[in-house]
Amino acid sequence: MRKMKLGSSSLEVPVVAVGCMRINSLDKPQAERFVQTALEEGANFFDHADIYGGGECEGIFADAIHMNADIREKIILQSKCGIRKGMFDFSKEHILESVDGILQRLKTDYLDVLLLHRPDTLVEPEEVAEAFDILETSGKVRHFGVSNQNPMQIQLLKKFVKQPMVANQLQLSITNANMISNGINVNMENDSAINRDGSILDFCRLNDITIQPWSPFQYGFFEGVFLGNEKFPELNKQIDEIAAKYDVSNTTIAIAWLLRHPAQMQPVIGTMNIDRLKDCVKASEVRLTREEWYSIYRAAGNILP
Repeated sequence: MRKMKLGSSSLEVPVVAVGCMRINSLDKPQAERFVQTALEEGANFFDHADIYGGGECEGIFADAIHMNADIREKIILQSKCGIRKGMFDFSKEHILESVDGILQRLKTDYLDVLLLHRPDTLVEPEEVAEAFDILETSGKVRHFGVSNQNPMQIQLLKKFVKQPMVANQLQLSITNANMISNGINVNMENDSAINRDGSILDFCRLNDITIQPWSPFQYGFFEGVFLGNEKFPELNKQIDEIAAKYDVSNTTIAIAWLLRHPAQMQPVIGTMNIDRLKDCVKASEVRLTREEWYSIYRAAGNILP
């Protein structure tokens, strides 16, 4: 699979990340086949979070991939922390405890990337900085980032945190593309012109932060997938026509649409279906034309001013 640099780091990663939130839906043989297929396809970047399955997903993954020193050198592990029952918690104590738990479940000595999961309005960035310094110095975490944060929240962290923020996970898909639409509809009096995220897309590009789109096939907030959905007839017609041209699936085109953006995003796919995994990987070989990209954007109901 085609590779890219993650943010401002020297870490080379595949352009598609494998999300492991649903790996607990597989039995052991299925999980083993899934992770092995991912490795065979060059999809060796695995995204986790300490809340996925209550931590169970990380343990299932470690068992499925038969974690050992040799395997660990061949994969890139990212996990997230900060979400607790009924609250968010970026305290130094919670971050350090969370990482220890993550490492234990993943059966590894270090994470390649740690992301802070959802903004904590009670964050004390000095504590985050202390936690990151301890994790970096101890070798437990090599790179750091955030998830679902806007520019000012990242700037606040950067005032105290010395480590670069290499990634920001944000919800983005063809049908959830407000961060793109508000940049197209500048100075317009329509809903698409409303800037809901502080121009996070441009901010990340300016600061060499890789955007990792999550739920790249979802519409709304986990309301369902748009592919093959009768609610989106025009969109699916357009995607299917382009898929036929490139002799790939509609899944491939949906990911290729994100990869075509010059921000050099790294979509996080959540499928546990091996065929769909392979279709997502194929997207790294498809470069949509400008006309095709905009035709899909418009077919999703987005308007050009």
